[in-house]
Amino acid sequence: MARPAEGFAEGLRVITANRLDSGAVVWFGPGDSWAHRIAAATIFERAEEAEAALERAKAAAAAGVVVEPYLIEVVRGDDRVRPLRPRELIRSLGPSVRADLGIQAGQQQ
Repeated sequence: MARPAEGFAEGLRVITANRLDSGAVVWFGPGDSWAHRIAAATIFERAEEAEAALERAKAAAAAGVVVEPYLIEVVRGDDRVRPLRPRELIRSLGPSVRADLGIQAGQQQ
């Protein structure tokens, strides 16, 4: 189900999706790239910029690179970016079991 960007209050946003080949959580970064860490995500301050980037991210979905990109709200603090909603915070940190395994192993958020 697509998540509409309309209705977001002015604030910071990033784009997230899942890689089609692995299911890994990814973040839309500079040069329309996809990164495995939210720290590498492009942060959008203006809704118009976020919407334009979301359209480019949807092109990656159409090409079979990612599945269902959507915008989320984030906050900046302590030299890092954190999602506002608990679901997205968990996605940004990696699986919530066995933090010593998988992509989250060795990452510091």
